[in-house]
Amino acid sequence: EVRLVESGGGLVQPGESLRLSCAASGFIFRIFDMKWVRQAPGKGLEWVSTITSGGDTTTYTDSVKGRFTISRDNARNTLYLQMNNLKPDDTAVYFCQVLSIRGQGTQVTVSS
Repeated sequence: EVRLVESGGGLVQPGESLRLSCAASGFIFRIFDMKWVRQAPGKGLEWVSTITSGGDTTTYTDSVKGRFTISRDNARNTLYLQMNNLKPDDTAVYFCQVLSIRGQGTQVTVSS
């Protein structure tokens, strides 16, 4: 059974940082591209970032470029999202995703 467990969310002030983690199990993590997506209150899912299976290529939605960094540790079956200079518009539930499968998400709230 595929399982994705996100962690690392919380309440931070604008300009602060968070590092999200996603522990993956039940599939061969190292051969799949992985994504982070988010859902802000009252809005639909928004793609945030993708990393290829080997970690050599990363892509980002424009609103997070230069602030967020996606990475992965294939030895630990773990996906990461380093989020710097957070803004109130980044407030959302963040999910990691493989194919069409997502975890339960972790809440990120950016507020002063």
